Amino acid sequence: MIRDLLTAVALLSAASLSAPLLAGAQTFTVEKFDVKGDGGTDYIAAEPGGTGRVFVSRSNHVMVIDGATGKVLGDILNCPGVHGIGFAPRAGHGFTTNSGDQAVTMFDLKTLAVIRQIKVGPGLDGIMYDEADDKIILTNHSRPGTLTALDPKSGDIVATVELEDTAPEGAAADGRGRIFVNNEGTNTIQVIDAKTWKAIASWPIAPCDGPTGIAYDKASNRIFSGCSTTSVVVDAATGKVVAAIPNGTRVDALGWDPAKKLIFIPNGGEGNVTVVHQDSPDKYRVIATVATTPGAKTIAVDPVTHNAYVFQPQRGPAPAPPADAPPPATGRRGPQGPIIAAWFVVIKSAGPNP
Repeated sequence: MIRDLLTAVALLSAASLSAPLLAGAQTFTVEKFDVKGDGGTDYIAAEPGGTGRVFVSRSNHVMVIDGATGKVLGDILNCPGVHGIGFAPRAGHGFTTNSGDQAVTMFDLKTLAVIRQIKVGPGLDGIMYDEADDKIILTNHSRPGTLTALDPKSGDIVATVELEDTAPEGAAADGRGRIFVNNEGTNTIQVIDAKTWKAIASWPIAPCDGPTGIAYDKASNRIFSGCSTTSVVVDAATGKVVAAIPNGTRVDALGWDPAKKLIFIPNGGEGNVTVVHQDSPDKYRVIATVATTPGAKTIAVDPVTHNAYVFQPQRGPAPAPPADAPPPATGRRGPQGPIIAAWFVVIKSAGPNP
């Protein structure tokens, strides 16, 4: 394992911020670990409860990593086309969404042993735990797009909700019986009633384009939606956009640290993370742009350690295609090079809150 400690990420120039930096402002350091292993990636998830474990999707398996040291602690196998990882601590179960076999893997959080494969259907992608309603929530890229609720103890499907878009992404719950879903294709947030399992509202969220990652802050009753170039803050009482946040491209997740009032937006196109401070429910300030690794577009935040994590494999040059090979079909990715490193990146905050 290669450990590469970077400490160059500190204060940005005042020109790169939405407000001037003050003396003693918060700074960030970065640690990078090459954890090896095969497979691409989608979501990364920090286990709640202060365990320090971080779960990383790797195409057909899930690596479990110690967030403090970068050490690989375990591996959950047979997860074809894995996208996301969700946790139900009360039940002691974890879940993965596997688009390859249209199933959810339910596993034991202590031992990582697989308990059950739950057949759900096509398009499995996003996943989260609605603690108040005690449900695992899936968002599925299907036709039509759907939200699926699972019983976290048994793994049984308890509800399916048809959505307005074929590309629902992240979901977040307010703890009061509502679930908010980002619809990437329609640029809307849909509101789901967790008691009736009905869609009860749809909110346009311009200037957001392609909302993916989402988080909810109970203290301010605000929803944060991660979008390409401009993320937004939505009043969860009215559905109105109350703030816009400049960021980078290829955003596919969003992290929130409620104690420090920090939003983390991963920009895969630029290989960095935009860090935003919530000054008040309707006022937000970019305080740093933290370099991570090229392509890293999803993120997880541990609210206990206050660390943020991204992950991205690094590939070498793609092999040359045969002379008579046809060009890749439009919209299809050509051959990829071999994985030469797998970067697990830890962002740590230092100094006082801004």
